[in-house]
Amino acid sequence: MSDTSTSGPAHGPSQVRRARYAVATVFAVHGAVAGSFASRVPWVADHASVSAGRLGLALAMPALGASLAMPLAGRMSHVLGGRTSLRLLLAAWTLSLVLPGIAPDLLTLCLALLVYGATSGMADVVMNALGVEVENRLDRSIMSGLHGMWSTGALLGSAGGTLAAHLEADGRLHFTVAAAVLTVVGLAACSWVLDIRAAVDEEPPPRFALPPRSSLLIGAIGFCAIFAEGASLDWSAVYLRDVLGSSATLAAACTTGFTLTMALARFAGDPVVDRFGAVRTVRAGGTLAALGGVLVVVAPHPALAMTGFALLGLGIAVVVPLCFAAAGRSGPNPSQAIAGVATITYTSGLIAPGAIGALAEATSLVVSFSLVTLLAFGVAGLAGVLRPGGRTTGTGAGRSDGKGGGEGEGKGDGEGGGSRAPGTSDRQGASRTAEHPAG
Repeated sequence: MSDTSTSGPAHGPSQVRRARYAVATVFAVHGAVAGSFASRVPWVADHASVSAGRLGLALAMPALGASLAMPLAGRMSHVLGGRTSLRLLLAAWTLSLVLPGIAPDLLTLCLALLVYGATSGMADVVMNALGVEVENRLDRSIMSGLHGMWSTGALLGSAGGTLAAHLEADGRLHFTVAAAVLTVVGLAACSWVLDIRAAVDEEPPPRFALPPRSSLLIGAIGFCAIFAEGASLDWSAVYLRDVLGSSATLAAACTTGFTLTMALARFAGDPVVDRFGAVRTVRAGGTLAALGGVLVVVAPHPALAMTGFALLGLGIAVVVPLCFAAAGRSGPNPSQAIAGVATITYTSGLIAPGAIGALAEATSLVVSFSLVTLLAFGVAGLAGVLRPGGRTTGTGAGRSDGKGGGEGEGKGDGEGGGSRAPGTSDRQGASRTAEHPAG
């Protein structure tokens, strides 16, 4: 997609700055929906009268719906533009929070969560694409901080759900109020995002397509990171309780600490990326996560394992945001590439908890987290894929300062300056193939 400068004035610096805060708010709203639902899963299970096993089946539906629907997001953005697409999809996502609360049985709950996941995934693709576009124009890393805002929203939504549960509020009332508030906030924020539209002569993406080749290796890094995240989030408490014999309180504190570590690392990640570049940051992060995995596997007592899980959170926190940023600069159709990476990472999140459980059943949880450690090493080993090589030089039509130019070759080694080519302002020009930025 291209800037509205193809048919109107380019976005000025003040508009881009406002768009950054608007997209950050959108990320927080998206996370708040997820946190609100997660905090009331026990109520949903009781209301639908489903057992633990059937609840596990139902909870697989959001990731399945997201994986199926995300490839459609690029086509929708092409037809409607980034702002309109985000407005519709974000509203659909926030309002879908009501559906699980009114599901009376397993079948309707599965259908409700399938829709919930589909709207979540499509909104996820568009908001990440618009986030990459703002990052391009600001010419500095912001994706890690945006995902930090998602984590903050999830924590706030979870806190609200915890309060509602403490007050014994009916889940239908809680979900309806939360959906209404988040829809209003989300729609207000969407008014300030960049209105990115397709160029008149741009080829529309297919209605449904497999992930493009440009996104496969980038997606592989995201797959490893999300697998490690999902395994740690869902199994860290169980690991401390069953393997190391810790108390339920300490086990729960480990999961909370892992989540907070990831959120804090994402907020701190952008200056690190700007200073050292995406490749070095991910390589160091993968190494740190692998070290954490080793500590978890060999830990003789809970304190060392908790340190290991903290290092895992620190190491993988910025990986997925940087994968989305790299996908947005990877080819002539960034939205499709971002959708491809998102599909791969959501698939990883879908299979990780079950895979860890199956492997633990066949062997042990220690062996399961040995696999997580190997995948963390994979993050470090594949980091070079995020190097932005082979870019074409932009014309400068999309620069946020309204100026032309943007020539210059740039080394494209991804090792410094936030993975951008010096002298080219590559996120504003050189990173775009044929002037088609994400969105």
